[in-house]
Amino acid sequence: MKKVILTALAAVGMMTAQAQDAYMAPSFGDNWSIGLDGGVATPLAHHHAFFGDMRATVGLHLQKQLSPAFALGIEGFWGINTSSWYGGEKRHVAFDNSYVGAYGSVNLMNLFGGYKCGGRFFDIEVQAGAGWGHDYANEQPDQTSNKDYNYLATKAGLNFNFNVCKNLTLSLKPSVVWNMTGSSYAGALDVEQTSAAYTRRLATFNCQLGVTYNFGPGFICADTKNQSEIDALNAKINALRSEIDACMAAGAATQAQAAALAAELEACKNRKPEVIEKVSNNLQSVRYIFYKIGSSKITADQQPNVEMVASYLKSHKDAKVVVKGYASQDGNEEFNIKLAQARAESVKTALVNKYGIEANRIQAEGEGIGHMFSENDWNRVSICTLQ
Repeated sequence: MKKVILTALAAVGMMTAQAQDAYMAPSFGDNWSIGLDGGVATPLAHHHAFFGDMRATVGLHLQKQLSPAFALGIEGFWGINTSSWYGGEKRHVAFDNSYVGAYGSVNLMNLFGGYKCGGRFFDIEVQAGAGWGHDYANEQPDQTSNKDYNYLATKAGLNFNFNVCKNLTLSLKPSVVWNMTGSSYAGALDVEQTSAAYTRRLATFNCQLGVTYNFGPGFICADTKNQSEIDALNAKINALRSEIDACMAAGAATQAQAAALAAELEACKNRKPEVIEKVSNNLQSVRYIFYKIGSSKITADQQPNVEMVASYLKSHKDAKVVVKGYASQDGNEEFNIKLAQARAESVKTALVNKYGIEANRIQAEGEGIGHMFSENDWNRVSICTLQ
Protein backbone atom coordinates (compact mmCIF):
# COMPACT_ATOMS: atom_id res chain seq x y z
CA MET A 1 0.00 0.00 0.00
CA LYS A 2 2.84 2.39 0.84
CA LYS A 3 4.44 1.75 -2.56
CA VAL A 4 1.16 2.59 -4.29
CA ILE A 5 0.84 5.88 -2.40
CA LEU A 6 4.47 6.88 -3.06
CA THR A 7 4.06 6.11 -6.77
CA ALA A 8 0.91 8.23 -6.92
CA LEU A 9 2.58 11.19 -5.17
CA ALA A 10 5.51 10.99 -7.59
CA ALA A 11 3.12 11.17 -10.54
CA VAL A 12 1.39 14.18 -8.97
CA GLY A 13 4.70 15.94 -8.50
CA MET A 14 5.31 15.78 -12.23
CA MET A 15 1.99 17.56 -12.82
CA THR A 16 2.88 20.66 -10.78
CA ALA A 17 4.80 22.12 -13.71
CA GLN A 18 1.63 22.44 -15.77
CA ALA A 19 -0.03 25.85 -16.11
CA GLN A 20 -3.20 26.35 -14.14
CA ASP A 21 -6.35 27.54 -15.87
CA ALA A 22 -8.94 29.70 -14.16
CA TYR A 23 -12.48 28.42 -13.87
CA MET A 24 -15.91 29.54 -12.72
CA ALA A 25 -17.67 27.31 -10.17
CA PRO A 26 -21.18 26.11 -11.10
CA SER A 27 -24.22 26.12 -8.84
CA PHE A 28 -25.08 23.58 -6.14
CA GLY A 29 -27.28 21.58 -8.49
CA ASP A 30 -24.42 20.96 -10.94
CA ASN A 31 -21.59 18.41 -11.04
CA TRP A 32 -23.26 15.46 -9.36
CA SER A 33 -22.26 11.92 -10.31
CA ILE A 34 -23.50 8.39 -9.62
CA GLY A 35 -21.70 5.12 -10.14
CA LEU A 36 -21.66 1.34 -9.73
CA ASP A 37 -18.72 -0.54 -8.20
CA GLY A 38 -17.73 -4.19 -8.32
CA GLY A 39 -14.68 -6.05 -7.08
CA VAL A 40 -13.25 -8.20 -4.31
CA ALA A 41 -12.51 -7.90 -0.55
CA THR A 42 -10.27 -9.98 1.74
CA PRO A 43 -9.21 -9.71 5.44
CA LEU A 44 -5.66 -8.56 6.17
CA ALA A 45 -5.24 -10.57 9.43
CA HIS A 46 -2.31 -13.04 9.48
CA HIS A 47 -4.45 -16.17 9.96
CA HIS A 48 -6.50 -15.40 6.82
CA ALA A 49 -5.43 -16.43 3.34
CA PHE A 50 -5.30 -13.36 1.14
CA PHE A 51 -6.76 -15.08 -1.93
CA GLY A 52 -8.44 -18.00 -0.20
CA ASP A 53 -10.72 -15.77 1.90
CA MET A 54 -11.36 -13.30 -0.90
CA ARG A 55 -15.01 -12.67 -1.79
CA ALA A 56 -16.80 -10.61 -4.40
CA THR A 57 -18.31 -7.21 -3.59
CA VAL A 58 -20.85 -4.91 -5.25
CA GLY A 59 -21.59 -1.31 -4.43
CA LEU A 60 -22.68 2.13 -5.54
CA HIS A 61 -21.79 5.74 -4.78
CA LEU A 62 -23.21 9.28 -5.13
CA GLN A 63 -20.85 12.25 -5.28
CA LYS A 64 -20.92 16.06 -5.48
CA GLN A 65 -17.85 17.78 -6.96
CA LEU A 66 -17.39 21.00 -4.94
CA SER A 67 -14.33 22.18 -6.86
CA PRO A 68 -11.87 20.66 -9.33
CA ALA A 69 -9.89 19.32 -6.35
CA PHE A 70 -12.47 18.51 -3.66
CA ALA A 71 -15.60 16.35 -3.58
CA LEU A 72 -18.00 14.87 -1.01
CA GLY A 73 -20.06 11.72 -1.38
CA ILE A 74 -21.78 8.71 0.12
CA GLU A 75 -21.14 5.07 -0.77
CA GLY A 76 -22.03 1.51 0.12
CA PHE A 77 -20.78 -1.93 -0.82
CA TRP A 78 -21.74 -5.46 0.12
CA GLY A 79 -19.64 -8.65 0.30
CA ILE A 80 -21.35 -11.60 -1.44
CA ASN A 81 -21.94 -14.71 0.73
CA THR A 82 -19.41 -17.39 -0.30
CA SER A 83 -19.24 -19.44 2.94
CA SER A 84 -21.43 -22.25 1.58
CA TRP A 85 -19.23 -22.62 -1.51
CA TYR A 86 -16.57 -24.40 0.53
CA GLY A 87 -18.82 -26.47 2.82
CA GLY A 88 -19.05 -23.83 5.52
CA GLU A 89 -22.07 -22.60 7.46
CA LYS A 90 -24.79 -20.96 5.41
CA ARG A 91 -25.81 -17.34 5.98
CA HIS A 92 -29.45 -16.30 6.26
CA VAL A 93 -28.87 -13.50 3.69
CA ALA A 94 -27.02 -13.28 0.39
CA PHE A 95 -24.22 -11.14 1.87
CA ASP A 96 -21.47 -11.73 4.41
CA ASN A 97 -20.93 -8.08 5.31
CA SER A 98 -21.68 -4.50 4.26
CA TYR A 99 -20.34 -0.98 4.63
CA VAL A 100 -22.25 2.31 4.23
CA GLY A 101 -20.52 5.63 4.85
CA ALA A 102 -19.67 9.17 3.79
CA TYR A 103 -16.38 10.29 2.32
CA GLY A 104 -14.35 13.16 1.02
CA SER A 105 -11.95 12.97 -1.89
CA VAL A 106 -9.05 15.08 -3.10
CA ASN A 107 -8.00 15.08 -6.75
CA LEU A 108 -4.23 15.21 -6.50
CA MET A 109 -3.72 16.18 -10.12
CA ASN A 110 -5.96 19.25 -9.85
CA LEU A 111 -4.73 20.12 -6.35
CA PHE A 112 -1.04 20.19 -7.19
CA GLY A 113 -1.06 20.54 -10.98
CA GLY A 114 -3.93 23.00 -11.32
CA TYR A 115 -7.24 22.58 -13.08
CA LYS A 116 -6.81 21.85 -16.77
CA CYS A 117 -9.54 23.16 -19.07
CA GLY A 118 -11.04 20.28 -21.00
CA GLY A 119 -10.07 17.84 -18.25
CA ARG A 120 -7.41 15.13 -18.08
CA PHE A 121 -7.74 11.60 -19.39
CA PHE A 122 -6.11 10.21 -16.24
CA ASP A 123 -6.12 11.51 -12.66
CA ILE A 124 -5.64 10.19 -9.13
CA GLU A 125 -7.84 10.84 -6.09
CA VAL A 126 -7.20 10.24 -2.40
CA GLN A 127 -10.39 9.18 -0.62
CA ALA A 128 -11.14 8.91 3.10
CA GLY A 129 -14.36 8.42 5.02
CA ALA A 130 -16.21 6.81 7.91
CA GLY A 131 -19.41 4.88 8.26
CA TRP A 132 -21.29 1.85 9.51
CA GLY A 133 -20.02 -1.71 9.11
CA HIS A 134 -22.20 -4.77 9.45
CA ASP A 135 -21.47 -8.55 9.52
CA TYR A 136 -24.36 -10.94 8.98
CA ALA A 137 -24.84 -14.06 11.16
CA ASN A 138 -25.22 -17.61 9.82
CA GLU A 139 -28.34 -19.77 10.15
CA GLN A 140 -27.62 -20.97 13.73
CA PRO A 141 -28.85 -18.06 15.89
CA ASP A 142 -28.63 -20.07 19.14
CA GLN A 143 -24.89 -19.40 19.28
CA THR A 144 -23.57 -16.09 20.60
CA SER A 145 -21.10 -15.75 17.78
CA ASN A 146 -23.85 -16.09 15.22
CA LYS A 147 -25.51 -12.75 15.97
CA ASP A 148 -25.32 -9.89 13.47
CA TYR A 149 -22.50 -7.53 14.34
CA ASN A 150 -22.39 -3.72 13.85
CA TYR A 151 -19.30 -1.59 14.22
CA LEU A 152 -17.85 1.85 13.43
CA ALA A 153 -15.61 1.72 10.41
CA THR A 154 -13.20 4.04 8.66
CA LYS A 155 -12.03 3.77 5.08
CA ALA A 156 -9.11 5.13 3.04
CA GLY A 157 -7.96 4.49 -0.49
CA LEU A 158 -6.96 5.70 -3.90
CA ASN A 159 -8.99 6.12 -7.09
CA PHE A 160 -7.19 5.76 -10.41
CA ASN A 161 -9.61 7.47 -12.79
CA PHE A 162 -9.74 7.13 -16.57
CA ASN A 163 -12.00 9.85 -17.98
CA VAL A 164 -13.22 8.14 -21.12
CA CYS A 165 -15.37 11.14 -22.09
CA LYS A 166 -16.91 14.22 -20.49
CA ASN A 167 -19.64 12.25 -18.71
CA LEU A 168 -18.13 8.78 -18.21
CA THR A 169 -15.29 7.70 -15.89
CA LEU A 170 -13.79 4.24 -15.32
CA SER A 171 -11.91 3.77 -12.02
CA LEU A 172 -9.64 1.30 -10.28
CA LYS A 173 -10.29 1.76 -6.55
CA PRO A 174 -8.02 0.00 -4.01
CA SER A 175 -8.91 0.76 -0.36
CA VAL A 176 -8.72 -0.47 3.22
CA VAL A 177 -11.60 -0.59 5.73
CA TRP A 178 -10.81 -0.69 9.47
CA ASN A 179 -13.09 -1.96 12.24
CA MET A 180 -12.80 0.84 14.85
CA THR A 181 -15.12 -0.62 17.51
CA GLY A 182 -12.61 -3.04 19.07
CA SER A 183 -15.32 -5.22 20.71
CA SER A 184 -15.24 -8.81 21.91
CA TYR A 185 -16.22 -9.91 18.44
CA ALA A 186 -12.53 -9.95 17.72
CA GLY A 187 -12.20 -12.99 19.95
CA ALA A 188 -14.76 -14.87 17.88
CA LEU A 189 -12.51 -14.29 14.90
CA ASP A 190 -9.65 -15.86 16.83
CA VAL A 191 -7.69 -12.62 16.91
CA GLU A 192 -6.44 -10.66 19.87
CA GLN A 193 -8.96 -8.27 21.48
CA THR A 194 -7.98 -4.66 21.00
CA SER A 195 -9.26 -1.09 21.38
CA ALA A 196 -9.96 1.10 18.35
CA ALA A 197 -6.81 1.37 16.28
CA TYR A 198 -5.58 1.23 12.72
CA THR A 199 -4.32 -2.36 12.77
CA ARG A 200 -4.33 -4.98 10.04
CA ARG A 201 -5.86 -7.52 12.42
CA LEU A 202 -9.24 -5.78 12.04
CA ALA A 203 -8.78 -4.46 8.50
CA THR A 204 -10.12 -5.54 5.13
CA PHE A 205 -8.52 -4.85 1.76
CA ASN A 206 -10.87 -3.98 -1.09
CA CYS A 207 -10.22 -3.57 -4.79
CA GLN A 208 -13.05 -2.44 -6.99
CA LEU A 209 -13.71 -1.34 -10.53
CA GLY A 210 -16.11 1.60 -10.82
CA VAL A 211 -18.23 3.02 -13.63
CA THR A 212 -19.36 6.63 -12.94
CA TYR A 213 -21.73 8.85 -14.88
CA ASN A 214 -21.06 12.58 -14.42
CA PHE A 215 -24.07 14.87 -14.81
CA GLY A 216 -21.84 17.92 -15.40
CA PRO A 217 -21.52 20.56 -16.69
CA GLY A 218 -18.04 20.52 -15.17
CA PHE A 219 -16.12 23.71 -14.52
CA ILE A 220 -16.34 26.49 -17.13
CA CYS A 221 -12.90 27.76 -18.04
CA ALA A 222 -11.84 31.36 -18.43
CA ASP A 223 -8.63 31.49 -20.44
CA THR A 224 -6.62 34.26 -18.80
CA LYS A 225 -3.79 33.81 -21.31
CA ASN A 226 -5.77 35.04 -24.32
CA GLN A 227 -4.05 38.35 -25.03
CA SER A 228 -6.74 39.57 -27.43
CA GLU A 229 -9.40 39.17 -24.73
CA ILE A 230 -7.15 40.93 -22.23
CA ASP A 231 -6.62 43.82 -24.66
CA ALA A 232 -10.37 44.05 -25.31
CA LEU A 233 -11.10 44.14 -21.57
CA ASN A 234 -8.42 46.80 -21.04
CA ALA A 235 -9.98 48.88 -23.83
CA LYS A 236 -13.37 48.62 -22.13
CA ILE A 237 -11.81 49.63 -18.82
CA ASN A 238 -10.15 52.67 -20.43
CA ALA A 239 -13.42 53.65 -22.12
CA LEU A 240 -15.23 53.44 -18.79
CA ARG A 241 -12.52 55.54 -17.17
CA SER A 242 -12.95 58.16 -19.92
CA GLU A 243 -16.71 58.19 -19.31
CA ILE A 244 -16.10 58.63 -15.59
CA ASP A 245 -13.72 61.55 -16.27
CA ALA A 246 -16.29 63.17 -18.60
CA CYS A 247 -19.02 62.75 -15.98
CA MET A 248 -16.77 64.27 -13.32
CA ALA A 249 -15.98 67.24 -15.60
CA ALA A 250 -19.67 67.74 -16.36
CA GLY A 251 -20.42 67.54 -12.65
CA ALA A 252 -17.75 70.15 -11.89
CA ALA A 253 -19.19 72.47 -14.58
CA THR A 254 -22.68 72.02 -13.16
CA GLN A 255 -21.41 72.81 -9.68
CA ALA A 256 -19.69 75.96 -10.97
CA GLN A 257 -22.91 77.05 -12.71
CA ALA A 258 -24.88 76.39 -9.56
CA ALA A 259 -22.37 78.45 -7.55
CA ALA A 260 -22.66 81.34 -10.07
CA LEU A 261 -26.47 81.24 -9.89
CA ALA A 262 -26.30 81.15 -6.10
CA ALA A 263 -24.03 84.22 -6.12
CA GLU A 264 -26.37 86.02 -8.54
CA LEU A 265 -29.35 85.18 -6.35
CA GLU A 266 -27.56 86.45 -3.29
CA ALA A 267 -26.70 89.69 -5.13
CA CYS A 268 -30.36 90.11 -6.06
CA LYS A 269 -31.34 89.61 -2.44
CA ASN A 270 -28.89 92.30 -1.31
CA ARG A 271 -29.83 94.82 -4.04
CA LYS A 272 -31.76 97.83 -2.83
CA PRO A 273 -35.22 98.18 -4.38
CA GLU A 274 -35.48 100.74 -7.17
CA VAL A 275 -38.27 103.30 -7.02
CA ILE A 276 -39.93 103.66 -10.39
CA GLU A 277 -41.74 106.88 -10.85
CA LYS A 278 -45.04 106.26 -12.52
CA VAL A 279 -46.83 108.82 -14.66
CA SER A 280 -50.17 109.70 -13.26
CA ASN A 281 -52.70 109.62 -16.10
CA ASN A 282 -55.41 111.56 -14.33
CA LEU A 283 -57.33 114.62 -15.46
CA GLN A 284 -54.58 116.96 -14.25
CA SER A 285 -51.87 115.49 -16.49
CA VAL A 286 -53.79 114.47 -19.64
CA ARG A 287 -55.48 116.65 -22.25
CA TYR A 288 -57.39 115.52 -25.34
CA ILE A 289 -57.57 117.31 -28.70
CA PHE A 290 -60.30 115.87 -30.98
CA TYR A 291 -60.44 116.14 -34.80
CA LYS A 292 -62.97 115.93 -37.54
CA ILE A 293 -63.02 112.86 -39.77
CA GLY A 294 -60.06 112.68 -42.18
CA SER A 295 -58.53 115.94 -40.78
CA SER A 296 -55.45 116.84 -38.72
CA LYS A 297 -56.39 120.52 -38.33
CA ILE A 298 -57.01 121.77 -34.78
CA THR A 299 -60.41 123.41 -34.74
CA ALA A 300 -61.26 126.52 -32.68
CA ASP A 301 -63.22 124.57 -30.09
CA GLN A 302 -60.10 122.44 -29.37
CA GLN A 303 -57.67 125.39 -29.05
CA PRO A 304 -58.35 125.80 -25.30
CA ASN A 305 -56.97 122.28 -24.66
CA VAL A 306 -53.76 123.14 -26.54
CA GLU A 307 -53.49 126.39 -24.61
CA MET A 308 -53.81 124.55 -21.27
CA VAL A 309 -50.89 122.28 -22.26
CA ALA A 310 -48.80 125.33 -23.25
CA SER A 311 -49.66 127.14 -20.01
CA TYR A 312 -48.56 124.14 -17.95
CA LEU A 313 -45.26 123.84 -19.82
CA LYS A 314 -44.57 127.56 -19.31
CA SER A 315 -45.30 127.32 -15.61
CA HIS A 316 -43.12 124.20 -15.17
CA LYS A 317 -39.84 124.74 -16.95
CA ASP A 318 -38.67 121.12 -16.37
CA ALA A 319 -41.90 119.56 -17.58
CA LYS A 320 -42.30 117.78 -20.93
CA VAL A 321 -45.23 116.51 -22.92
CA VAL A 322 -45.81 113.34 -24.96
CA VAL A 323 -48.34 113.74 -27.78
CA LYS A 324 -49.77 110.57 -29.31
CA GLY A 325 -52.01 110.85 -32.34
CA TYR A 326 -54.73 108.34 -33.25
CA ALA A 327 -57.21 107.78 -36.07
CA SER A 328 -60.60 106.08 -36.13
CA GLN A 329 -61.29 102.88 -38.05
CA ASP A 330 -62.91 104.76 -40.93
CA GLY A 331 -61.13 104.78 -44.26
CA ASN A 332 -57.90 103.22 -45.57
CA GLU A 333 -55.52 101.82 -42.95
CA GLU A 334 -52.37 103.22 -44.57
CA PHE A 335 -53.98 106.67 -44.75
CA ASN A 336 -55.09 106.44 -41.11
CA ILE A 337 -51.52 105.64 -39.98
CA LYS A 338 -50.23 108.79 -41.67
CA LEU A 339 -53.20 110.76 -40.34
CA ALA A 340 -52.45 109.72 -36.76
CA GLN A 341 -48.85 110.96 -37.11
CA ALA A 342 -50.05 114.25 -38.65
CA ARG A 343 -52.45 114.88 -35.75
CA ALA A 344 -49.60 114.48 -33.21
CA GLU A 345 -47.38 116.79 -35.28
CA SER A 346 -50.19 119.41 -35.47
CA VAL A 347 -50.20 119.74 -31.67
CA LYS A 348 -46.39 120.01 -31.56
CA THR A 349 -46.42 122.65 -34.31
CA ALA A 350 -49.03 124.73 -32.48
CA LEU A 351 -47.10 124.56 -29.18
CA VAL A 352 -43.85 125.60 -30.85
CA ASN A 353 -45.11 128.25 -33.31
CA LYS A 354 -47.97 129.77 -31.40
CA TYR A 355 -46.91 129.43 -27.77
CA GLY A 356 -43.10 129.40 -28.07
CA ILE A 357 -42.51 126.01 -26.36
CA GLU A 358 -39.09 124.46 -27.07
CA ALA A 359 -39.36 121.58 -29.52
CA ASN A 360 -37.09 119.31 -27.44
CA ARG A 361 -39.70 119.34 -24.69
CA ILE A 362 -42.34 117.89 -27.01
CA GLN A 363 -42.45 114.23 -28.18
CA ALA A 364 -44.95 113.65 -31.01
CA GLU A 365 -45.80 110.08 -32.03
CA GLY A 366 -48.40 108.60 -34.38
CA GLU A 367 -50.03 105.48 -32.92
CA GLY A 368 -52.21 104.52 -35.88
CA ILE A 369 -55.78 103.38 -35.36
CA GLY A 370 -57.02 103.88 -31.80
CA HIS A 371 -59.12 101.49 -29.73
CA MET A 372 -59.22 103.34 -26.38
CA PHE A 373 -62.83 104.47 -26.73
CA SER A 374 -65.89 102.42 -27.56
CA GLU A 375 -67.21 105.41 -29.50
CA ASN A 376 -65.40 105.24 -32.84
CA ASP A 377 -65.50 109.06 -33.34
CA TRP A 378 -63.65 109.63 -30.07
CA ASN A 379 -60.58 107.75 -31.44
CA ARG A 380 -59.89 110.75 -33.80
CA VAL A 381 -57.73 112.31 -31.12
CA SER A 382 -54.33 113.46 -29.93
CA ILE A 383 -53.62 112.62 -26.29
CA CYS A 384 -51.21 114.96 -24.52
CA THR A 385 -49.58 113.49 -21.38
CA LEU A 386 -47.69 115.99 -19.22
CA GLN A 387 -44.55 114.75 -17.45
